[in-house]
Amino acid sequence: MDPKEIEKLIQKGLPESQVEVRTDGQGHYEALIVSSVFDGERSVRRHQLVYQTLDGLVGTDIHALALKTFTPEELKALGS
Repeated sequence: MDPKEIEKLIQKGLPESQVEVRTDGQGHYEALIVSSVFDGERSVRRHQLVYQTLDGLVGTDIHALALKTFTPEELKALGS
């Protein structure tokens, strides 16, 4: 699956988010998602929100997905 397709699905489900997805070409993906939706949410809940946008693709078309989820403020504090 094309990483750009995954980015579009996440952005559609989490409007106004910044998304970058990379792949090793073997079904393993890494996504960086920055969204104010994550404010006040724990890591597990953030991941659940992202998985919901992918409508069951994780485990089928997407073999593995590593997530890095931040609020805009958290990312800014990291110096990015």
